[in-house]
Amino acid sequence: MATTYDFPSDLLAGQEELHQVRAELSALLKRLPWSVEPLDGFSDDTGWRKVERPASPGWSADEQAEVEKLRRRERELAVFVSTHRYWSQITGPDRVTARSELKHAHETPPQEEA
Repeated sequence: MATTYDFPSDLLAGQEELHQVRAELSALLKRLPWSVEPLDGFSDDTGWRKVERPASPGWSADEQAEVEKLRRRERELAVFVSTHRYWSQITGPDRVTARSELKHAHETPPQEEA
């Protein structure tokens, strides 16, 4: 039977916020132009695969600030989660398993059939 870990609520909340911040940052980066600075588009087919990029207008100051804010919060949360006092209670391979379990703690377990 799998070990069940009793994660503190602040650790669970920190991990959940970390997931949310990473998802928000990923979505933002997908929406933004490929280059932070304005650059001309290019096409290069001399390599093993063709690479093309349209012209990039660059990121606005607000967009740059939003990315930086999310990256800063992501770092803060990653440090909080990885250095939480809870981890000192667990040793060896159990710590690795517990950290993996924490990453998926927010997922709802599949319903067992009767």
